[in-house]
Amino acid sequence: MQSIDEARLETDSQYRYEFLAEFIGFGPDDVRQIQSCAMHLGPRIPQLVEATYKKLLGYDATARHFVPRQHGFDGPTPPDLAALTADHPQIQFRKDHLNRYFIALIGRAYDAKMVQYLDMVGKIHTPAAGNKEIDVPLVQMNALMGIISSVLIESISQWPIDADARLRTIQAFNKLLWIQNDFITRHYQGSGKAAAAE
Repeated sequence: MQSIDEARLETDSQYRYEFLAEFIGFGPDDVRQIQSCAMHLGPRIPQLVEATYKKLLGYDATARHFVPRQHGFDGPTPPDLAALTADHPQIQFRKDHLNRYFIALIGRAYDAKMVQYLDMVGKIHTPAAGNKEIDVPLVQMNALMGIISSVLIESISQWPIDADARLRTIQAFNKLLWIQNDFITRHYQGSGKAAAAE
């Protein structure tokens, strides 16, 4: 039985990543599988982004987070939710971010900088980073990760690869997205405990 420093899991993102990766079984073979699918996933990223944002803009609970000014965006913001459309400049700005996220998953080395990136993806959706006015509830972040997983698996199911490669690719991305989801959830632990105490 391995001994895990549970307190360190909460303070050391690299240690947390290494624990999760080992426990889940996300290793070098999975990374190679993800990176090797760039030729299939790369051209399809715009479709994945569009499908994701179609879902996000289909519900007021998720769409409302795109009305306030997004961190790093200096263009015009929509005056209200009714003015928010799929081709609004601020939505295009957010789509570009999701596009770069998919590119990072298939193109970056899975090193300490990648761990920091996965952690920032979680943190940026809370007042702890980015625009302090934007505080996306955890349930909506879980919904986002769920739809990303769904559109990704649907895409992989259509690639011209053999059944074994398809299974390994789906498994590799599934493990990675569970790690990403944890790196989102960890930034909600304090607010979750506070809400439970009320």
